[in-house]
Amino acid sequence: MDINTLRAWVTVLTFVVFMGIVIWACSRRNQAAFEEAAQLPFRQDD
Repeated sequence: MDINTLRAWVTVLTFVVFMGIVIWACSRRNQAAFEEAAQLPFRQDD
């Protein structure tokens, strides 16, 4: 295996990990938690 083959595999692996993160972030299971986190800067601390 030469360096270019290794680079290609690392690129493919990085893309797969990236797509996994995108799918996780867009899943409906996490939507409520993300909406709650989005409102944190606007909460009033009394």
